[in-house]
Amino acid sequence: MPAPTAMDTPQQRPRILIVDESRNVRTQLVQLIRDQYDFREEGDGEGGWQALVIDHSLQLVICAVSISIPLLDSDGLLARLRSSRLARLRQIPVLMVASNDEEANVRARALGASDFIASDIDASELLARIDSALRLAQAQNVLREHPERDTQHPDTGLPTRQRLEVHAAQAISYALRHESPVSILIMGFDRFDALRDEHGEDLVKELHKRFASMLFTKVRKEDSLGHYSGSDLAVVSPGTPYPACEAFANRLREAFAVANIAVHGKRLDLSVSVGVANTPVDRLNSASSLLTLAAQRLKTAQQAGGNRVVACGEKPLSQQPAPRLGHAIDLIKAGHENAVIPHLLHLSKEVLPFLELLERELKLGLPLAELRKRTLDREH
Repeated sequence: MPAPTAMDTPQQRPRILIVDESRNVRTQLVQLIRDQYDFREEGDGEGGWQALVIDHSLQLVICAVSISIPLLDSDGLLARLRSSRLARLRQIPVLMVASNDEEANVRARALGASDFIASDIDASELLARIDSALRLAQAQNVLREHPERDTQHPDTGLPTRQRLEVHAAQAISYALRHESPVSILIMGFDRFDALRDEHGEDLVKELHKRFASMLFTKVRKEDSLGHYSGSDLAVVSPGTPYPACEAFANRLREAFAVANIAVHGKRLDLSVSVGVANTPVDRLNSASSLLTLAAQRLKTAQQAGGNRVVACGEKPLSQQPAPRLGHAIDLIKAGHENAVIPHLLHLSKEVLPFLELLERELKLGLPLAELRKRTLDREH
């Protein structure tokens, strides 16, 4: 049995460094993470750098995108970390609290920021981002330090989650440098536990192998197919824009739905669901956050009855906060009109005149007729 890691041992909680000149900001972040992680605070980049050099227990950094931190700003801290002679510091995950200055965000990304979080992020999302970043860092360390270690799943021969996360990180890094899209699909059997209870573990493993084999014949050579968790499989598809990826997900779902899979002469009623995430549509720039979002959308699809694809903008409104109007407009401009209506269904009739004004002045192509109809239908 492998030795427990810091993330598996309750007595050894991962330790997070929070760097921000504002005591209030540091306090807010501490309140969000203190139940799950140990922490250390520093008020400037120089103090953060010294802490990281001395304190080997620090596993992740949260730092504001800022040019005003005294002594050493966030750009300088990132530059020192990514050019350090110590591998531990070169590879440490750094979550940046995004700035309203997009140029500052771009600089931070170019200097090696691992991920970006909003200043008003809630506890559940922040904890999920930290957990994903730590897991990715751990996977990269394992593969780097033990290249001989088996990175293939014993049942299917596909890459394990550790290897898949590394592939995803590489694809995202390349995409950001070349301003190209990356899509991620995570798919799994609907009603998996009931299927296993009724037919047994051996049959489920065999179905999993067939599912993996079918997917392997469908993906491109440049795509990465591997395990995500349990029976769920994931595809990392570099260069694939969101509409094409969603269409591909539906083709996979339909192909499996019509497959004639029988046990003892009896055809099994099987279906799969797929969660889709994409950069730039989802405005996420890290592999961990995209994988987590795709997994959340898979769960949403399964909870909604299964045999469906949940992609950008399609999460049921009861399970997500009301999206920002600016995001919906960005989706329209990017050619994703079908994703806009689910984003705007929370709008009331009182807001529609404002949208009509925007349409007259800016010619955004808002689907106003459909929105009016949907809004009236909901009221009745």
